[in-house]
Amino acid sequence: MRHSIAGRSTVVGTAARAGASLFAVAATGGKVREVGVINTTSTAFAASVCRFTNATGVGAGLTEADYDPAQPAACTGFAGHTADGAVGQCFRQASIGAAVGAGIVWTFGDSGLLIPVGTANGIGILCPTGTGQIFDYWIDWDE
Repeated sequence: MRHSIAGRSTVVGTAARAGASLFAVAATGGKVREVGVINTTSTAFAASVCRFTNATGVGAGLTEADYDPAQPAACTGFAGHTADGAVGQCFRQASIGAAVGAGIVWTFGDSGLLIPVGTANGIGILCPTGTGQIFDYWIDWDE
């Protein structure tokens, strides 16, 4: 089933702190299908989608939206991280233009971007060049 989180980042992301993230749970992983990042300021920044290998410093839990309400999400979305996490592989990176509404949508094809089972496994939206901006985002995944 397809699920989603969406919102506005509550912190300015860095190369090790996500503006938003999605983590698996002990018994369920996910396959990320789409990630969108939209600038809410007039300052350009870089954004990336990277793997996390621990859930250190995750922010407040987000409310997951279920495309089918009869099939609730197991994976957990988190608002901006409050401490540096263990960042693994980066899968996408792009410059976001210096205009409100400039953005990027990344898709992950037929097989998706796997988040393995286990509470230490996740993906996050980061700023690989240092300090980013506040942004709007969404992450769609299947379980």
